[in-house]
Amino acid sequence: MARFDTDILIVGAGAAGLTLALDLARRGVDFRLVEKNAGPFPGSRGKGLQPRSLEVFEDLGVLADLQAVGGPYPTVLTYEGGQVVRTQLHDVQPPTPAEPYGNPLMVPQFQTEAVLRRHLAGFGHATAFATELTGFDQDAEGVTARLRTADGELTLRARYLVGTDGGRSFVRHALDIGFPGETLPFRAVIGDMPIAGLAFDAWHRWYIPDAQLALCPLAGTDLFQVVAQVPDEVTPTRELISAIVRERTGRDDLTVGEPTWLSTLRVNLRLADRYRVGRVFIAGDAAHVHPPTGGQGLNTSVQDAYNLGWKLAAVLRGAPDGLLDSYEAERRPIAAHVLGLSGRLLGQMGTAEGMRRGRETRELDLSYRDGPLATEARANPGRVVAGDRAPDAPCRTAADTPTRLFEVYQGPHFTLLGYGVDKETAGGGWPEEVRVFTVAPQGSGQTADLTDDAGHLAQAYDLTPGTWVLVRPDGYIAATARNAGIIRDWLRATTKA
Repeated sequence: MARFDTDILIVGAGAAGLTLALDLARRGVDFRLVEKNAGPFPGSRGKGLQPRSLEVFEDLGVLADLQAVGGPYPTVLTYEGGQVVRTQLHDVQPPTPAEPYGNPLMVPQFQTEAVLRRHLAGFGHATAFATELTGFDQDAEGVTARLRTADGELTLRARYLVGTDGGRSFVRHALDIGFPGETLPFRAVIGDMPIAGLAFDAWHRWYIPDAQLALCPLAGTDLFQVVAQVPDEVTPTRELISAIVRERTGRDDLTVGEPTWLSTLRVNLRLADRYRVGRVFIAGDAAHVHPPTGGQGLNTSVQDAYNLGWKLAAVLRGAPDGLLDSYEAERRPIAAHVLGLSGRLLGQMGTAEGMRRGRETRELDLSYRDGPLATEARANPGRVVAGDRAPDAPCRTAADTPTRLFEVYQGPHFTLLGYGVDKETAGGGWPEEVRVFTVAPQGSGQTADLTDDAGHLAQAYDLTPGTWVLVRPDGYIAATARNAGIIRDWLRATTKA
């Protein structure tokens, strides 16, 4: 029998790699997480968490900590032609029973990753920093990876390898996966730093042709994220930023403090041709890179990892290998759609109205209904179908205590809802990774595991009594049917070899 050092080797400890690691950790999957840099990423770059990502992080148990270090997006002040225009980045959406998080949360990327690392440590795992992948080979059983550390070279044998190693991904290059797209002429310096004398309650933007400047206060810190367009390659320094701020704002009363992070920014729109080659996968920026408009890049990366994690765990438990092909089939079209959205928003930059963001950036309507795992077996399906995001809804337990569907779903399991059916109809013998709940419709008087006492569940899912809904571990609807046998067939075909 082949010897393995671990089940999964994750290469790259950014948001995607950490999300995947945390999901695998709670499933009890053995993995190693390596990062070639000597320490954590120090910058704010991906600072916006969209509502769908907040739902993901609630399931992973980290949302409260992210909310504690983040905050809402500020008002945008646009300075143009001697005028100051005040706008909101987005219309504030109150929570609803189906969508508990209506608005994005600003959390600097370094804070998001720090929260994920802390929770990962709670499972006894840590990132191996200063550990660089220098090569790998794969065969029918696994992947042999070569790593360089401060102590020398080592070889590690894993069943699967996942490259979450950024836009310049070594893993993608080693697999010779094409990365078509374009690099736009926009260049900027970007960094995090205090700016004394500037109001911290607004996102300040100056729209000057070929010399745009944005100063965004970072929630939970005393820092501004500075993005300053530049005409050529430059070395970012505090002195350069100070000169740009003074020149473009027309103010000499602002003092730029010592940066905690400085870098350069080139705008790329690229999508990998493939997400899987044998036992090796790519995810996050290794698979797609976005302009910063719309706050889509980090969120799409997190959701890549959330999609892949449960599938890797299932295959390690005996599910068919073909389940892993659904990762690319589901996630690549999503990335293509999001890249198109980011590109359109980039084209609208340069005006105050172009800063406004609508529902499409919140990622709640992204669906896998055209993917290979969606089974919609109802003759007359409603507006929410297999492949769609599973909505939240308040309900009550058999003990008459209030709960939410998201609390029922939380954890590394499938959830089967039987709406308006009895337990005997479901039968027994369900796989251990499936939790079965009967649901009593509003006013029915039925005895069930859950009661839709206010009718929110039926409304959110557009259900009629006698319907079965199987919800995947990543919060998407796997199958809906009037016959529980169809659900059993789906589970048998998808999760067990």
